[in-house]
Amino acid sequence: MPLAPSSDMMYRLLIQSVADYAIYLLTPDGIVANWNPGAQRAKGYSAEEIVGQHFSVFYTDQDRDAGLPAQSLATARLEGRFQAEGLRQRKDGSHFWTSVVIEPIKEQGTGQVIGFAKITRDISERRQHELELLKAKELAEQYSHEMTTLSQFLDSVIANIPASVIVQDLQSQQILLANQQAERLFGGQGASMVGQLPGQGLAPAAADYLEQQLARGARSSKGYLAETRVDTASGARTLRSRAMLCQNREGQGDYVLFVAEDATEELAAHAQIHHMAHHDALTGLPNRTLFNERLKQALLRGEDSGKLTATLCLDLDNFKNINDTLGHAFGDKLLRALGKRLRRELREHDTLARLGGDEFAVVLSGLDTRDAARNTAQRLIEAVCPPFHIEGHQFTVGVSVGVAIAPDDHDQAEQLLGYADMALYEAKRNGRNRYECFQVELDVAARQRRLVETDLRTALHLGQLQLHYQPVVDQQSSSVTGYEALLRWEHPARGMIMPLDFIPIAEETGLIHDIGARALNLACQEAASWGTTQMVSVNLSPVQFKNANLVHTVALALADSGLPASRLELEITESVLLGNSEENVRTLRALKDLGVSISLDDFGTGYSSLGYLRSFPFDRIKIDKSFVHDMCESREAMSIIRAITELSNSLMIKTTAEGVESAEQMERLMAEGCSHFQGYLYGRPAPAHERVKQVARAS
Repeated sequence: MPLAPSSDMMYRLLIQSVADYAIYLLTPDGIVANWNPGAQRAKGYSAEEIVGQHFSVFYTDQDRDAGLPAQSLATARLEGRFQAEGLRQRKDGSHFWTSVVIEPIKEQGTGQVIGFAKITRDISERRQHELELLKAKELAEQYSHEMTTLSQFLDSVIANIPASVIVQDLQSQQILLANQQAERLFGGQGASMVGQLPGQGLAPAAADYLEQQLARGARSSKGYLAETRVDTASGARTLRSRAMLCQNREGQGDYVLFVAEDATEELAAHAQIHHMAHHDALTGLPNRTLFNERLKQALLRGEDSGKLTATLCLDLDNFKNINDTLGHAFGDKLLRALGKRLRRELREHDTLARLGGDEFAVVLSGLDTRDAARNTAQRLIEAVCPPFHIEGHQFTVGVSVGVAIAPDDHDQAEQLLGYADMALYEAKRNGRNRYECFQVELDVAARQRRLVETDLRTALHLGQLQLHYQPVVDQQSSSVTGYEALLRWEHPARGMIMPLDFIPIAEETGLIHDIGARALNLACQEAASWGTTQMVSVNLSPVQFKNANLVHTVALALADSGLPASRLELEITESVLLGNSEENVRTLRALKDLGVSISLDDFGTGYSSLGYLRSFPFDRIKIDKSFVHDMCESREAMSIIRAITELSNSLMIKTTAEGVESAEQMERLMAEGCSHFQGYLYGRPAPAHERVKQVARAS
């Protein structure tokens, strides 16, 4: 139903005068009937474009799909008014936030709805402002919550961190905060420190310390650092502290912050680690690292004062035998007891160090004469002489000492220690349980040993080591029953070198294992080519018995050469058995199980010979050539030979006399019942290719 003319005229006057509101009428079905300038400004449609269209074009697709346009008219029809805020859509598709009022227009008299008056206002700016206010409120609430949480967290941290935290008011000097750690450390079991002055209620030492640190912190905005030993309620502790002035925005100091960490255990741990890094774990003596430091320091002091500095190298004699016999735990106790004895003989500022194993070293500083070092070396030897009593065992040991003195011998620590070690080697070579002082000749000898070692390695590589063979003759048949293989070194510059000149160096450097394996393989290979049943005898060094692969090496030499085990005889000296006797006897039994023969060389020159004859079934005993050489002039030598032959015959062990050079010696040895002979009378050691000639001469 069309609107009355009078109403239409009033409406036109109204809408023409309002520009901030979109005011227009809708038919009962929601069709736009007219349009004011405010509506065009708000929604972008001209009157010609929008009049006659449904007002739902102002809604978003989602709102139209939800039926919101129809619902708003229904609400206005039913309740007499619809009012809401919502998102609307302009002609260009952009969105804006609006405040909408829809009121029904009713016919007078009948009350029938003949249309709707719709007023829309763009409230996007107000809405944005409200959203910003809401967001700011939410952020403020969130920040307040976070600050509260953070404050609670910081309170918990300060209360529970393993450090003492104290805050002092700068003006009143009162303590504003003291966490639990600070209360325990400074306050003990007394009243709280909060509200008190730093010195109140505390022990004098703790009060003085706290007042001093806070006062220093009040003068420093960068912080005052200190590490102090303090008598606290928890005892004497080392505190690592920081005190600093905390200022407000105007640059005025408000309070002093003091934080102290108890570093007692940490410093003790560091000290323990430092001690362990510089001391021997077994004896507690300085180790090699600390020894070198002390030696360098002593040399510098000696250079300034003009005094002498001595270095002593010490080594126990036959310590390995004690370890092998009684066990390493027993040996450790001996080393501890030895360290205590040696330390008692030295001055307080002297250094006694354990370098490793049974090796010790001493630094003697500020000496006036070389005799002072010699006298100390002798005192140390004498201090070790009295018997040691450990776990019910009583025994004696000896010590060898090498002495080098600075600046006479050398003024550098490393070289001086090396010279003392050379002197120690000389003391051992000269009989042990004694001291020797370094001499230039020792350095020359050491250089010569190094040269021999280098040449020996070359000789091994180039095959310069060869075997010579000396016949062993049977007394009854006068036939050659075997040969002893003797090692020779054909040096390209020095000519023929005998074993005594290079075997000790080979043993010292460990080359004896390669040399011994070569000699064994070569002897087996050459003996296998003889075409006879004659035996070949090969000497084994005591050092070779330290090689766990010795039995395997012998088995491999037999297998590679094809030589029957019954034709190989291995010669050992009593010094082998004087070492790790139980282990070496087991090795000998394993060799015996291969089928080879075992000969005891130089019998009578060692120790405990009879005991070893009972512990192991030797196949042959060799009488040392020193007894054979003296037998015609010495009754003692003859008596020893007679005893050896009688013992061997009673045990059914073959005997071979070495060094037989005359018919008289042979006849006397035959009369004593010696079964085999070896010496220049029957032939000199000769290369393998001359063996046949020796066989002809011997027969």
